[in-house]
Amino acid sequence: MKNDLPIGIFDSGIGGLTVANAIKKMLPNESLLYFGDTKHLPYGEKSEETIKQYSKQIAEFLLSKNCKMIVIACNTASSVAYEIVKEIAGKVAVVSVIDPVIKHLAKNKKKQHIGIIGTKGTVNANVYPKKIKNKIDDCQVSSLATPLLAPMIEEGFFNDKISKTIIENYLSHSSLKGINKLILACTHYPLIQEFIQDFYNKEVEIIDSASQVAKEVKERLGKEKMLSDSNPTYTFYVSDFTDSFEKSAQFFFHENLHLKETKLNL
Repeated sequence: MKNDLPIGIFDSGIGGLTVANAIKKMLPNESLLYFGDTKHLPYGEKSEETIKQYSKQIAEFLLSKNCKMIVIACNTASSVAYEIVKEIAGKVAVVSVIDPVIKHLAKNKKKQHIGIIGTKGTVNANVYPKKIKNKIDDCQVSSLATPLLAPMIEEGFFNDKISKTIIENYLSHSSLKGINKLILACTHYPLIQEFIQDFYNKEVEIIDSASQVAKEVKERLGKEKMLSDSNPTYTFYVSDFTDSFEKSAQFFFHENLHLKETKLNL
């Protein structure tokens, strides 16, 4: 497998572009191939079997483009479809957005009260609490589904009084009382990270999965001697194209990009 082959990344929409952007910053020579399943977003409201089917077909599409690695840049898909994507990928490495976060948390030996916010699908799958408790002995985990946040961010409504009220309402929930760390278990949430930090007066460590995933990708490719030193290319596919979505995607990725619509059998 050639080192200059692209890293494949997929999400239910454009939230995963926060992961793509983090990888781009950390690994500026890596080519990226992104697929956003905009036709079916958000995954957080779908059944496990449906998400597995979507993830399987998207993984097959990325493999058909000769990706050297697949990054599941969606917490819901990572929670319920990681094993099936790994099986399809064969020798191609697969990175979820969950395991790098657990790895980061496990480095801290002090007592932790960890909060988790994400979609219903991610929270109901209960993967984060299980993996955290398998790796960390002295910790308490509290999860809260925040279903309004992803669609709100997807539509660009995250910088006004209404969105701030919704965010504060969720974070004020009793289940998150007393936490000292908060996992943003949705790749959309880095765009509201500043609001969250302000709410906690920077007294709670906010864990952004995008940066942890980028570190894991660099480490895995480095171990396999698969890091690229070529000029990168960036290719972005969606299952349903709109002009407004392309503009939103440009905001997520922090630079101009052009989306290609591709019709998978989804």
